[in-house]
Amino acid sequence: MNDTLELLRDTDFPQLKRAGLETLQVNLGYLCNQQCLHCHVDASPRRVEIMSADTIEQIQQFMISNHIKTLDLTGGAPEMNPHFQTLVSAARQNGIHVIDRCNLTILMEPGYEWLAQFLYDNEVEVVASLPCYLEQNVDAQRGKGVYDKSILGMQRLNALGYGRGERELNLVFNPQGANLPPDQVQLEADYKRELDARFSLSFDHLYTIANMPIKRFGSMLVSKGEFENYMSVLKESHQSQNVSNVMCRTMISVDWQGYIYDCDFNQMLGLNAGHADQKTHISDVMSVEMKGEPIVVMDHCYGCTAGQGSSCGGALG
Repeated sequence: MNDTLELLRDTDFPQLKRAGLETLQVNLGYLCNQQCLHCHVDASPRRVEIMSADTIEQIQQFMISNHIKTLDLTGGAPEMNPHFQTLVSAARQNGIHVIDRCNLTILMEPGYEWLAQFLYDNEVEVVASLPCYLEQNVDAQRGKGVYDKSILGMQRLNALGYGRGERELNLVFNPQGANLPPDQVQLEADYKRELDARFSLSFDHLYTIANMPIKRFGSMLVSKGEFENYMSVLKESHQSQNVSNVMCRTMISVDWQGYIYDCDFNQMLGLNAGHADQKTHISDVMSVEMKGEPIVVMDHCYGCTAGQGSSCGGALG
């Protein structure tokens, strides 16, 4: 795999400092039932990295002691961590909003028949990846049969009340190639029209997220000779008004071992939080004030501020 880290270091991206901490984004492991080209964590069914019960306990302590408002669970497929239910239940018992970044197909896997009802019962917001409303585009990006399983998973959620006024169901769009996402408002309207017409499916919002020039996607860009062109697109489309709204200002990211980073992308690049020389474990910052600390920025950060802006919550503009 072609590592893009050294290509990102020399940057003129604006310096950032952390505001008040609101969201704890936790990567529960790289194990996934899918293997997608754009995946910036290189997740797959072959990965064995999984957050332990001890680290899960430390996550619980941190989110309570720091009055975290939102627990944002990612992977891989976060639901494949055997302690997923324990962490979600603990968060909800303490009034913390929980987001599950779900790939939809996990809902249809043998052994996960419990999942949809569990999410509903705990009022978990589901943010589900569905890169297109057309079968050929989804299967081209994620593998044959993924589209059909995704539709079945979404039908299961709709049947419980997700996307129908009872629980929040949001979808995520990633471009297939080296280009920016289209207008989020228009694309959401297209998704809603097509999914309703084809399957009577409904959802709340669509989030458009730009592909980051790192890990699996970055390696593909390098191998095809498209890396510099893609970076030029990101930089030329930079909107300064998006800088103040990037998620890293109110969030920290935690890897499967419990080490903290300024964002999920920095985590995948191995960039320690706040320019620290060594990794910082969440157990060492249980009561540390993080407001005002510097955030590590490099050229990949332009992926969050290009065009409408892009974050885990979709367009910023």
